[in-house]
Amino acid sequence: MAGRITPAEGRYGGRNAAERRAERRERFRTAGLDLFGAGPGYRATRLGDLCKAAGLSTRQFYEEYRTLEDLLADLHLYVNEIAERAVLDVLPQVQELPLAERVTAYTHAYLRGAADDMRHARIAHVEIVGVSPRINHQRLQRRAIWIELLNDLADEAVERGEAPYDNYRLASAALIGAINGLMHDWVVGWVTATREEIADELLRIILGRYRPAT
Repeated sequence: MAGRITPAEGRYGGRNAAERRAERRERFRTAGLDLFGAGPGYRATRLGDLCKAAGLSTRQFYEEYRTLEDLLADLHLYVNEIAERAVLDVLPQVQELPLAERVTAYTHAYLRGAADDMRHARIAHVEIVGVSPRINHQRLQRRAIWIELLNDLADEAVERGEAPYDNYRLASAALIGAINGLMHDWVVGWVTATREEIADELLRIILGRYRPAT
């Protein structure tokens, strides 16, 4: 009789152990996006509900995550990386444009990456808030990355002579705080606006601070 096949010894359904694990993780992520980002929310989701939505077992969940909070943390990084990548991808395409046009392109790229899928926006700006000290630390770390990116763009504008020299790190922190606050209020329905209207408002805030040098 053939021996027991392990991930190291063989393949199941044409996939090796790493491929099967990646598929499981993707199914849990998709279920988490649906339940945390569009359904009852992180706090109201039970492990059994998540596993049922993923079509997987609790045993398989514990092979990937220790707790539902671990999945939330994973999704928070995932949706932020998508939004960041949307901005970074547009940078080379607009390098020769004037400051106002570059900022417009960056802002619209961010909104596409952050809110094309409103499940992403809800996880990044609503579900993540106030969960635990660990999650709050991760949220602040990710916020610092956005501040650094915005500060780098401001420094580039100064080097080009498009904006006056100033403490843009302070301005970047203030702007990221304003963006996060507006995104939160929009996602929960306290602000009624289209995505384009949100982009226009963010542009007014950003361009009002990074004013062209005179």
